[in-house]
Amino acid sequence: MAVERTYIMLKPDCVRRGLMGRVISRIEDKGYKIVDAKMMHLTSDKLREHYAHLVDKPFYPNLEAFMMSGPVLAMIVEGENAILGMRNLMGATKFEDAAAGTIRGDFANTTTENLIHGSDSPETAGAEIKRFFG
Repeated sequence: MAVERTYIMLKPDCVRRGLMGRVISRIEDKGYKIVDAKMMHLTSDKLREHYAHLVDKPFYPNLEAFMMSGPVLAMIVEGENAILGMRNLMGATKFEDAAAGTIRGDFANTTTENLIHGSDSPETAGAEIKRFFG
């Protein structure tokens, strides 16, 4: 097993609904360590960079508007196999596919407003950590 760092973002709906503490507790209860965190407001430019693979999709304007609707909590999470472990803890992207016991399965009620983002590979984690933490 390898200690990894991954990028995790609690989205505006998570912040707005007062779920940050519950989500952070799940991350820490799983044995992961939050090694850096900051509240931030995302810009259109930053979102276009982050979601470059989605910018041409018809739903992108709604996604961008949602992600700019309030602050997010950006975090660097560290631990054994943190990338896959956090992906499992978050649950499926589509809220209706997310299993009970996962963050999205227990708290999300739409696919756009699905509470949390996490890197999907070591390469993506490195790029996202650099993008949001320098």
